[in-house]
Amino acid sequence: MIKAGIFGATGYTGCELVKILQKHPHVHVAFATSQSLAGQTLSDVYPQAPYLPLILGEAAPFEAVEVVFLCLPHAAAAETAVRALTAGVTVIDLSADFRLKDADTYANWYDKQHPAPHLLAEAVYGLTEFAREQLPGAKLVATPGCYPTSILLPLWPLLTANLPITSPIIADAKSGTSGAGRTPKAGTHFIQVHNNFAPYKIGRSHRHLPEIEQAMGWFHPDAPSLIFSPHLLPVERGILSTIYVNFSEQITLEEIRPYFTQLYANEPFVCLLPEGELTTLAHVTHSNKCVIGLTMSGSTLVITSAIDNLVKGAAGQAVQNMNVVFGIEETAGLI
Repeated sequence: MIKAGIFGATGYTGCELVKILQKHPHVHVAFATSQSLAGQTLSDVYPQAPYLPLILGEAAPFEAVEVVFLCLPHAAAAETAVRALTAGVTVIDLSADFRLKDADTYANWYDKQHPAPHLLAEAVYGLTEFAREQLPGAKLVATPGCYPTSILLPLWPLLTANLPITSPIIADAKSGTSGAGRTPKAGTHFIQVHNNFAPYKIGRSHRHLPEIEQAMGWFHPDAPSLIFSPHLLPVERGILSTIYVNFSEQITLEEIRPYFTQLYANEPFVCLLPEGELTTLAHVTHSNKCVIGLTMSGSTLVITSAIDNLVKGAAGQAVQNMNVVFGIEETAGLI
């Protein structure tokens, strides 16, 4: 039995993680932390959540666990990761602190110097399907952001196939409000979101953009440029990304589909829809799936990709990564 600790258990992602791990056949949750609600239980905060006492982060007993999940704000996560790694504990980070490999890029996008730049090189970027060979035995895993997961999984087969793609690729993505986190913000109040649909951080403004571009560069050193346009949906959870890819040469859907079927044929959590079907949020909510649909519009490939931002976009993918790190069945706790 793997003993796990969860930092930041009262956020939406942290609570989702607790619910997954409580049902995991190989994991026991040894502790859960909350800086603002220590002394209460998780079920006091979320009535549907398991009964789990909440303690302060500084009181967390690292000696009692083999792995910790960090559902913390950026910078705070890195500081906690250093403490955990020093204690010999494996870290699965769900913040942004170890996703970017360059400390200067991190500083530019997160407005502060990285607290532990010496760890960036060793962190495994945990897009599980892409990183599966790097994950076994890893001590530090950076779980990707939700938007990047929904965009990178459908782009990976195309960019590694060396197809004649022209710039820019356009990713028009929509997220449910839980993606903004539990901390109240004016733009995510019910009265602002209900019966509304709004773009935000259009242009080169969203912090997930350098993460997406970094991974695209791993897929292909001359990857096309990207226009990323996020939107806020008036729903609780889910991300639907519509991605437009143009080609410099004539190409058909029959030529493109095999790149997806070959790469994802044996993947338990990536599903390619039959030709003619379009992806919806209903395909993925409350699951660890990424569902992809492919459509040609003239010379443009239109990809529809959906994930649950709290599961495949966060807690579920973190557990998937942990399963691979510890050498247990990848689907454990997730199906």
